[in-house]
Amino acid sequence: MTLYVNPHIIMRLNKLFGQFLILSSFLYAGTACAPAGTEDRAESLADCVNPFIGTDFTGNTYPGAQVPFGMVQLSPDNGLPGWDRIAGYFWPDSTIAGFSHTHLSGTGAGDLYDISFMPVTLPYREADGSLGIHSKFSHSEEAASAGYYRVRLSDYDIRVELTATPRCGVQRYTFPKADAAVFLNLRKAMNWDATEDAHIEQVDSVTIRGYRFSEGWARGQRVFFCTRFSRPFDAMKLDTAAILRKGRQTGTSVVARFDFQTEEGEQLVVSTALSGVSMEGAMRNLAAEVPDDDFDKCLASARKVWDEQLGKIEIRCEDRDEQVKFYTALYHSMLAPTLYDDVDGAYYGPDRQVHRAEGWHNYSTFSLWDTYRAAHPLYTYVAPERVNDMVKSLLAFYEQNGRLPVWNMWASETDMMIGYHAVAVIADAYLKGIGDFDAEKALEACVATANLDDYRGIGAYKKLGYVPCNLKDPYNADDWSLSKTLEYAYDDYCIARMAEKMGRTDVAEEFYKRSQNYRNVYNPRTGFMQPRDDRGNFVEPFSPDDYMPHICESNGWQYFWSVQHDVEGLMELAGGKERFAQKLDSMFTYHPGADDELPIFSTGMIGQYAHGNEPSHHVIYLFNAVGQPEKTQRYAARVMHELYLNTPAGLCGNEDCGQMSAWYVFSAMGFYPVDPVSGRYEMGTPLFPEVKLHLANGKTFTVRANGVSRENCLVKSVQFNGAPYAETYITHEQIMSGGVLELEMAAE
Repeated sequence: MTLYVNPHIIMRLNKLFGQFLILSSFLYAGTACAPAGTEDRAESLADCVNPFIGTDFTGNTYPGAQVPFGMVQLSPDNGLPGWDRIAGYFWPDSTIAGFSHTHLSGTGAGDLYDISFMPVTLPYREADGSLGIHSKFSHSEEAASAGYYRVRLSDYDIRVELTATPRCGVQRYTFPKADAAVFLNLRKAMNWDATEDAHIEQVDSVTIRGYRFSEGWARGQRVFFCTRFSRPFDAMKLDTAAILRKGRQTGTSVVARFDFQTEEGEQLVVSTALSGVSMEGAMRNLAAEVPDDDFDKCLASARKVWDEQLGKIEIRCEDRDEQVKFYTALYHSMLAPTLYDDVDGAYYGPDRQVHRAEGWHNYSTFSLWDTYRAAHPLYTYVAPERVNDMVKSLLAFYEQNGRLPVWNMWASETDMMIGYHAVAVIADAYLKGIGDFDAEKALEACVATANLDDYRGIGAYKKLGYVPCNLKDPYNADDWSLSKTLEYAYDDYCIARMAEKMGRTDVAEEFYKRSQNYRNVYNPRTGFMQPRDDRGNFVEPFSPDDYMPHICESNGWQYFWSVQHDVEGLMELAGGKERFAQKLDSMFTYHPGADDELPIFSTGMIGQYAHGNEPSHHVIYLFNAVGQPEKTQRYAARVMHELYLNTPAGLCGNEDCGQMSAWYVFSAMGFYPVDPVSGRYEMGTPLFPEVKLHLANGKTFTVRANGVSRENCLVKSVQFNGAPYAETYITHEQIMSGGVLELEMAAE
């Protein structure tokens, strides 16, 4: 998901992107990582990560500390609301107003920012409005790597360092000699978020606990916490205020102040555990993961787990920027989904009941419209054990909510975006033989979700073979009917593939038939997919250039290709291979006018191709289907080199919980899942001389690109395990069997 934006909020982003790159030409100033693949790495792979990538322009990433797929995302907040500050932090800003424990990576939807701390010296700076208590800071006194963030609050001369465990955030403040204080603000809310109730209580001289309940994108969000200071506070003061709804008190907001007398260089460690269940659960999480006040120990652990996770893919490359780009992309791809159970397995479900994960871990934050495309297929190689737990999490959500999630977090279904793409994640795992989840229950959940007649036009889709554009959808201001039809058709194909392998031929036949519904919205007169009303009439007037409420964050050009499961069938509709190839060429050469104003989600434009949003992501690889792989290779290389940069503005669109980066990771390895459940990966152009994918089965799949460079991006010949290889794709089975894919590269 990029974001549902009011269509009147538009920007000339195709022009502005270049301007932002110039204005934000910051190069990561952290320690340079040693070339990956050397026998003895002087630096860890965690140092090859630049978390500032994406914090400018439209990336909406945060620079703070997190472990892979962790519940805690401890990161600075600039203190101001707005689209640019969806992730809490925006590179051009110069203020910090707190360090909160929950954030969303590039979603385009503003929520979370829970359990926010701010250290100060007295007197402190406080502004009216949303900024509140804050400090100035400078990027020259700021640094970050995987699992670590550091900044100096210049107004107070306090150095703040952040690290994390799976369920805890750990802060270390280095003070001057001063009357000092630490604020804990459970009142503040930004963007879509609103505090509903909050509570803080003292446990002992160093420990507090409480909760923050909020309403926003996540409905009925409950965050419990427990915090331990490394030394007793001198005093605790609470500022409470009534929360009024329609003239009556419905809750309480609270800000706590903890006073300290500090000496020059004195350090205070503040360790905070989260729970979605209870304060007692948070206390158990804290005791289990951070039993003592050792910041360095937690940091070393975070770096170790990142090194292990990032090391699943080993690259040979001498160019520092290219190393940082790759490992930052791999890092960004593994910030979500997020862990969502306590150390004892307890978690809060969408049915508002406490459940327990027995022998598995529950996960949340599934941005499925985005991540089914490449992020989840990537996890099947770099984190297959988590894939099993993710599928079990999706199935638990189904059991407790009556349908699989569309976009869920913190026990809430946000109903953002479209499709029932959890079925793609489930089917991919099943078809690859990953995990021990109940396949029968999984198929049941997929079929039940695909047959919810009263949800988002599914009933009409089943009856008419498409979602009509004049059907009112209470979940979206725009109807997105055309996009729903195409997304549902793909998901139906996923169900059919899974059912077929399970021997459920009745289900397979039904859903294979449904997967052809994409044909019902093709208008042969215009040559594009086109919205239809419930009488079968195509919407007029229609231009594929137009961004309309019937198409989700895209136009007719961009959604035409959303038939990943039946490219041959789409080719037939378009008039055959030659006509399809011509149309594909036009996708990349038919540019918007110089004065055209594009919606906020149309960024990273090459012709009509919009790399800044997900529906375009597979289109580059379709040239393979028309016998023109050199075009796939040229365009893939162009996107990797021009639209992914080691700068804060280095992402051309929302990160979207890992999808933007997962595209890069796959493409840099030299292949990409056009159809994510097919087990087939279309070959493009590798970015590095050698990539090794270290698999959970102990084998290694190697891609070797002899002579590769920015200029030498064309594949002239291919060998697999020493034998000539003529296909333009590789398979999951070939990857998992290990071996060497060797390519000879050239400029022409």
